This record gives sequence, structure tokens and C-alpha cells, in this order.
Amino acid sequence: MDEDKMNMAIRKFLKQVGVTSQREIEALLRQGNAPLKVKVVLTAEGTDLHHVIEDTIGG
Repeated sequence: MDEDKMNMAIRKFLKQVGVTSQREIEALLRQGNAPLKVKVVLTAEGTDLHHVIEDTIGG
């Protein structure tokens, strides 16, 4: 895969993750679920990738 196609594929995936995650988090916050302890775990099947991001939103 060339660099441009790879970058586009990654950006498309991350945009989908970001947009849908934001909508879900906003919906929970509107329902009064704050603060929210959130965690994202990124894995890639067939690899040892295990990247974790944790934070607290709202409060």
C-alpha cells in the first residue's frame, strides 16, 4: 500500500471512530451521566497492538 492510500485509509477509520464516539459520549452527557470515565482500546487482529487511552469527561 502506498503512503497516500495508507494515510487516507487511516484517516477514514479515525474519522469514523471519532465522529461516532463523540455522538455516543454527547448523548450520555445530555442524560446527566457526568463525569464519564472513558476508555478506548485499539487492537489490530493478528498483531500485538494494544493501545489504551483513558480520560474523564465532564464533571
